[in-house]
Amino acid sequence: MLETSLSQLEQLVGDLVQQNHALTATNAQLSAELAQAKDENESLQLSLMEQEEKQGATAARIQALVERASAGAVSA
Repeated sequence: MLETSLSQLEQLVGDLVQQNHALTATNAQLSAELAQAKDENESLQLSLMEQEEKQGATAARIQALVERASAGAVSA
């Protein structure tokens, strides 16, 4: 009976070691994917900031043109 219990214990330990290896590999893969997602997020945030700057500059130019057009219409 002791031999059977020892054999079962060895099998369980072997299964746990396999699961640990699988989980370690999965964890490494997820860590790499997370790092890539963080890089992509940072890139997208920078791109968004650039777009917001361009939109702000465009809005300012349009506002200046509207003001010039309004001033021209009042003068005429």
